[in-house]
Amino acid sequence: MFRTINSINNQEVHTPNIDRLVHGGMHFTHCFHSGSWVGAVCVASRTMLNTGLSPFKAQKALLDNQSGMVPVWGQTLRNAGYRTFQTGKWHLDAVSLQRSFSDIATTGPGYLDSTKNMYDRPAPGNTWSPTDRTLKGHWLDEHLWLNGPEGSTKHSSEVYADSAISFLDRQRAEHDKPFFMYVGFNAPHDPRQAPEEYQAMYPVDKIALPPNYLPQHPFNQGDFHTRDEQLAPFPRTELDVKTHRKEYYAIITHMDAQIGRVLDALDRSGQADNTYVIMTADHGLAVGEHGLMGKQNQYECSMRMPLIVRGPGIKPGSHNDEMVYQHSMYATTCELAGVPVPPHVEFPSLKPYLKGETTQPINDAMFGWLNIIQRSIRTKQHKLIFYVPIKRFQLFDLEKDPWEMHDLANDPSHAGLKTQMIAKLKAMQAKLGDPLDIDAPPTVAPGDSY
Repeated sequence: MFRTINSINNQEVHTPNIDRLVHGGMHFTHCFHSGSWVGAVCVASRTMLNTGLSPFKAQKALLDNQSGMVPVWGQTLRNAGYRTFQTGKWHLDAVSLQRSFSDIATTGPGYLDSTKNMYDRPAPGNTWSPTDRTLKGHWLDEHLWLNGPEGSTKHSSEVYADSAISFLDRQRAEHDKPFFMYVGFNAPHDPRQAPEEYQAMYPVDKIALPPNYLPQHPFNQGDFHTRDEQLAPFPRTELDVKTHRKEYYAIITHMDAQIGRVLDALDRSGQADNTYVIMTADHGLAVGEHGLMGKQNQYECSMRMPLIVRGPGIKPGSHNDEMVYQHSMYATTCELAGVPVPPHVEFPSLKPYLKGETTQPINDAMFGWLNIIQRSIRTKQHKLIFYVPIKRFQLFDLEKDPWEMHDLANDPSHAGLKTQMIAKLKAMQAKLGDPLDIDAPPTVAPGDSY
């Protein structure tokens, strides 16, 4: 979630190592993902990131099992002579993984399950605990995963950081090629588990509720049955939301500590001054905003994510307020490395922003979607959301209402703006090849998708 970085926007969360990157580089204040064809939004977001393809082309590439045929991000840099390394969450096809990376360490699954009493918390009698290592999830079995002592466990974030540090140590010794590292922390995805000392940093009674907290979303936003929304009871109480946010903050701070270990290893390697470091995420999370818990929505909490880039020629402590897609990292890193951007890549490079070469907007509107149940269009000031199952619009003025609490869709004084935003949404649909006709939307049942 983009509102969880101490030095940017949330002093409630301890993120000293992400703050190092913020102070040392440029952070993009308005970074977005472009939506998803499935409830597992990370799959779509990572597919767009690694292929550089726009939403519906990326969907086709994955569903046709052709993503291995598209030169993906790591593969392009590997072909250009980079030593490429991967650890952690991948969540794409195995063909692309093997083609992309010369060095593959512990590759985790897309989702680390911990199902025993994990849902409907903190309901009375539910004994699930984020520190109970027997529940697995992020607590990986060292015997099965790491050839460690039988019965011992290690948090996934620590495992992936260990792998990254080991690679940097080897790279320091060999120093024969430029390198590209893809370190995919599963955190802060649920189950939101972290060691006791990190949980203790966030007493429940000290956690603030978001301004747009609601016990329940005011209407059917498409699917209340997705697993993310089942994590907390309906309706959500203040205790429910504070409990989940406590655990969310704890796993973020624990992940931050592992990021710090990797940054320290990069410093020891002697190559930090010649290395670009990118910190971003798949998407955001509601965790109590609007009565929701997950990422299957078009609100700012879920559509935006952090994007921080540190490296040579980037002004320390700078920020960029233009709207960008996280999926631009493919083209951006190619341009920074002097590698030709493959012609299929559609998301443009952000190098001109990073190097201070331009201040002109790359995007005048940002498109968002969730299979056949939601569509959105966002400009710098306004957002329009369309809910297919109930044929309902929402309209927000984000400058006056950044928490999206005042729906203007039925306000007669904003009728002209609503018409303009609908036209802009349709134009973007046509440009991207979106098959959904919002004037004649299909009848949608829970779980339906293309």
